[in-house]
Amino acid sequence: MIKVSDIAKKKVSELMTEGGFDPINDYVRVGVKSGGCSGLSYELDFDKSKAEEDKMFEDNGVKIVVNKKSFLYLVGTTLEYSGGLIGKGFIFNNPNANRTCGCGESFSL
Repeated sequence: MIKVSDIAKKKVSELMTEGGFDPINDYVRVGVKSGGCSGLSYELDFDKSKAEEDKMFEDNGVKIVVNKKSFLYLVGTTLEYSGGLIGKGFIFNNPNANRTCGCGESFSL
């Protein structure tokens, strides 16, 4: 399961609407790929459909799809958003990560 904070929900909804997506019916696609300072990096995008092999979750009114491979790395993660002066963007609070880089965009197990 992937959780979504209240602030992240609001920002996701805004960005989906701006991008021509429907926050009620479309999906936030979350994934993991090789790369980044720590070895693995997060992917975040919007999608109008889900693949048959995708895992789907809904939390706080946000529909999230994750491919099977990425799901193993993301179980228990909370998607948050920070709009502070130093950094602005989505943050993945991942309990499975042993190490994260300074920017928070990559991690290792």
